[in-house]
Amino acid sequence: MSKLPDEAFRDTIGTIDDEGHRKFIFPKKPSGKFYEYRKWVSYFLLLVLIANPFIKINGNQFMMFNVLERRFNIFGFPFWPQDFYLFVLFMIVGVVFVILFTVIFGRIFCGWICPQTIFLEMVFRRIEYWIEGDRGAQIRLSKQEWNTEKIRKKGIKWFIFLIISFFIANVFLAYLISSDELFKMIEEGPENHMSTLIALFIFTGIFYFIFAWFREQVCIIACPYGRLQGVLLDDKSINVSYDFVRGEKEVGRAKFNKQEDRAASGKGDCIDCKQCVHVCPTGIDIRNGTQLECINCTACIDECDTIMEGVGLPKGLIRYASEDEIEKKSKFKFTTRMKGYSAVLFILVGILTGLLFLRTEVETTILRLPGQLYEHKGDDISNIFTFKIINKTNTDLDDIHFKLKDIKGIINVVGQQEFKVKKQGMSGGTLFIQIHQYLLEHDKTEITIEVYNGNKKIETTTTSFLSPRSFD
Repeated sequence: MSKLPDEAFRDTIGTIDDEGHRKFIFPKKPSGKFYEYRKWVSYFLLLVLIANPFIKINGNQFMMFNVLERRFNIFGFPFWPQDFYLFVLFMIVGVVFVILFTVIFGRIFCGWICPQTIFLEMVFRRIEYWIEGDRGAQIRLSKQEWNTEKIRKKGIKWFIFLIISFFIANVFLAYLISSDELFKMIEEGPENHMSTLIALFIFTGIFYFIFAWFREQVCIIACPYGRLQGVLLDDKSINVSYDFVRGEKEVGRAKFNKQEDRAASGKGDCIDCKQCVHVCPTGIDIRNGTQLECINCTACIDECDTIMEGVGLPKGLIRYASEDEIEKKSKFKFTTRMKGYSAVLFILVGILTGLLFLRTEVETTILRLPGQLYEHKGDDISNIFTFKIINKTNTDLDDIHFKLKDIKGIINVVGQQEFKVKKQGMSGGTLFIQIHQYLLEHDKTEITIEVYNGNKKIETTTTSFLSPRSFD
């Protein structure tokens, strides 16, 4: 886009005044075709966000991010600390997908999918419009002295915000500690789970602070995605864009006068009504070009289309378009850059899919006890090992025992020969392995151990067995 005469706006943030104080935004209530689409998308995603931690697939929570225990569930797949490489690969795939999506469609994720935007615009602001009214009424109420009306409206709004924040905090906690633990805490009473209760209050306070006060500052200041899009976007990326060629023309934008022939006057189609600015949830002027504060929410598109229809001018002055489309009338093309990101994403998804299929549901680790060599027991050589069995399934393993493969010997588990491993649990211990010395050809022999649950083999693992260098 050609450089605008005055780009001083790029040196400041629209929500901060000249003295550095917070400038609160009172966006006009949006309406129109895209807003209706966004509502349905948002309602669906809200349902998904709330339901995710309470849905189970094969007994596994659909989504869980238990950071403290380093246990994660993604789409019903459980990930233990030993599977952390898979979780990292999942995150890399997600990042590459967002990068590809941004290169093609700009910051559309922020306006349509981001939980921050969905909750703020489709829950909290809608409650605000319901209690305080539209933009003009909110501005008047803000300037109004603290009388009965203002106290009543603000008090009701803040109380409802607090209740919703508490609800969101509970859902968030279900993602972190699992929905089963959350229900357990509710059943047993908060006095038995004080640390969890404190965490719940902290999360409630954070969500209340964000949605009642900090609001769009999250998108403008805190979220790194706005900065990231500046690196990823180019002239071929599709964004919410102002058609400056049509809007400015030769003379520039001007107020609408129904008595004149606007086409003959050389004035642009933009009538400078500023409705696109008033409806913007981050307080920017889309006519200044692509800005990191723009979350591609399309509110300005709906508002501008309504104005254009009202004055008899064509819609689409603000629309989804690339800079090349606006300036050069070029059609969208799937560029080499986009193909490159798509190829990387395809390869990563293929690798991740393969690793998921190769992943075992029971993982066994058997290691020699550090600092221990071997021991003679008659004609046998004995080694001591520690073992750990992780059961990633939702079924108890109630008859675990070990067998040597391809070599004769005895395995003795310290304490008991057979033991249990609970579902989604872990068990460990110590075991001795005895092998006849003449079956050992080297001082360090790799042996294979099979793990059984009853008569079913569930895992095979290997370890090293030490013995003397030679036998007489």
